[in-house]
Amino acid sequence: MKTTTIRLYSLDYGNVKTYFAAALFILGNLALPQLCHLIPQGGLTLLPIYFFTLIAAYKYGWKVGLLTAVFSPVLNHLLFGMPAAGVLPAILLKSALLAVAAGYIANRSKHVSVPMLALVVLAYQLTGTLGEWVMLGNFTLAFQDFRIGIPGMVLQVLGGYLFIKYLVYK
Repeated sequence: MKTTTIRLYSLDYGNVKTYFAAALFILGNLALPQLCHLIPQGGLTLLPIYFFTLIAAYKYGWKVGLLTAVFSPVLNHLLFGMPAAGVLPAILLKSALLAVAAGYIANRSKHVSVPMLALVVLAYQLTGTLGEWVMLGNFTLAFQDFRIGIPGMVLQVLGGYLFIKYLVYK
């Protein structure tokens, strides 16, 4: 059985590749939510705004991930009105937590696996839910993403693994 390794990067803000990579992932985060919103409740259940943020941060480091995490929801809001202004702070919090968690785990582990990505997704969702609870003062509303978004979290873990491992292999 052949073992393959993947390259994980940690790009800096002074590197042009950082902004180019972030721009590509932001474009993905603009297109994917639009496709998911064609499905009834697709945005709530599939959590598409986080997909390319996970890949960006895990593959290219937390700095690319953070650029993707901040600009994706803001541009989606400005261009398409989604996410709505009321939930934008919570989504920005979760996106930033995702970028930091994915970048940290990738840097520490130096490899990609389904359990590692599941750890990243659970970390940002649980921490983000607590942060959203503090912001809203309502646990039920804060827990909604976690409860309804399980299919999206599975998609992030499995899709992210396949994307990182096979599509951006080198």
